[in-house]
Amino acid sequence: MKRPLNPVSIRSPFANYSHAVEVTTPGRVVFASGQLGVSPDDTIPEDAEAQAVLCFENIKAILAEAGMTLADVVRFTAYVTDRAYFPVYGAVRSRYVAGNAFASTLVIVSGFTWPEFKVEIEVTAVRSD
Repeated sequence: MKRPLNPVSIRSPFANYSHAVEVTTPGRVVFASGQLGVSPDDTIPEDAEAQAVLCFENIKAILAEAGMTLADVVRFTAYVTDRAYFPVYGAVRSRYVAGNAFASTLVIVSGFTWPEFKVEIEVTAVRSD
């Protein structure tokens, strides 16, 4: 269903992801809005790692609602408010996602709707039925 595309004629990806992912079978697609590091009771952890964990837990819940898992994600887009959070986000993603059969983008932004937020993650997932 998913085929990583990493042409040898261009530089390898900077981390464990692919330059592109080809979806070769029809299926259902989920486009998840950006998830922030906030719990259902509006608690926002101070550190970026805990926020990233909450983002991934929220994404897992959304995907489960659609009968999917993180293994069905074909694209991650992450936003962080400080360059220092790049390796933090990457380490958390590696705990939740195996392999490199997904595309990935990380953007450093000046902030989010609430100043407490440090990480936001959105995904696109595809699953054949």
